[in-house]
Amino acid sequence: MKTPDISVVICAYTERRWELLMRAVDSVRHQSVPPTELILVIDHNEALYDRARRHLAADHIVRNTGSRGLSGARNTGVSVASGDAIAFLDDDAEADRCWLAGLRAAYTDENVVGVGGLVVPRWSAGRRPGWLPTEFDWVVGCSYTGLPKERAVVRNPIGANMSFRAAQLRDAGGFAAEVGRVGVRPVGCEETELAIRLARRHPEARVVFEPAAVVHHHVPVERSKWAYFRARCWSEGLSKAIVAQLSDPRRALSAERRYVSRVLPRAVLRGLSESVTHGRPVAATRAGAVVAGLAITAAGYMVGQLRSTQFAWSARPTLPTTISVLSGEEKR
Repeated sequence: MKTPDISVVICAYTERRWELLMRAVDSVRHQSVPPTELILVIDHNEALYDRARRHLAADHIVRNTGSRGLSGARNTGVSVASGDAIAFLDDDAEADRCWLAGLRAAYTDENVVGVGGLVVPRWSAGRRPGWLPTEFDWVVGCSYTGLPKERAVVRNPIGANMSFRAAQLRDAGGFAAEVGRVGVRPVGCEETELAIRLARRHPEARVVFEPAAVVHHHVPVERSKWAYFRARCWSEGLSKAIVAQLSDPRRALSAERRYVSRVLPRAVLRGLSESVTHGRPVAATRAGAVVAGLAITAAGYMVGQLRSTQFAWSARPTLPTTISVLSGEEKR
């Protein structure tokens, strides 16, 4: 089967990440297999929009015509894209030179509707915090211990490095506005809800993890602290509860069941063993972080379940209907 042409969408909302945004754009422009186009979506920030149009070399620089937040911005990018598939790169991530080549290579089966890649943390402090277990690198938006080590079918990709076939993505209605990050609020799971919805609509469809498609995700100092860890775990629980309400409760927690029953117990035992046999107190701290992270996430989920009655099963996302972003003045 012909590998798809890929449009790349980067969404940005703040000038505080300007240097990182320039690096993200530059990394896409230097791919071994060039994208069909690069689309930069600015999320309700006129100053950033004007600055981007003056200084960044994207094929389309457009305003978010949907609701404020990452889901609305991504849906705007989907409405503009012309490629067979659409890849999404975070504005604080840099893609390896062969990133798109890796994503494309995994679309060898027509039943593959989505491909995600490896997300490697790039710590702004210079090194990862000793207390943070690799099993919880999802807290900082990166790949974590427990994911496959080679190409494999997964429930959903990680948002910082993912792609979907354009036709199926549009047919499903895009990303749900009920989930997804808005500004600095540490929520997510929009890619999880979308992947589950795709699977419900197309039972034969598969989403694939391709570790050869690599991006490096910037992790600021504040995200390597306990306060952020705690807030992100709590928000993950809340988000998963919303996903379970919007989609299929069984599928919403399918990957988490294996993660909780197999991956996390091994992490705790390993940390305690290292602490005792090698005299490494920080290993015991990591084991404690695993237990605390699980407890906080579970508590967030239970609270989210109580709140989730406000989300009706009929709620579904929609792509922007007025695509003013295709006007000549907003193309670069």
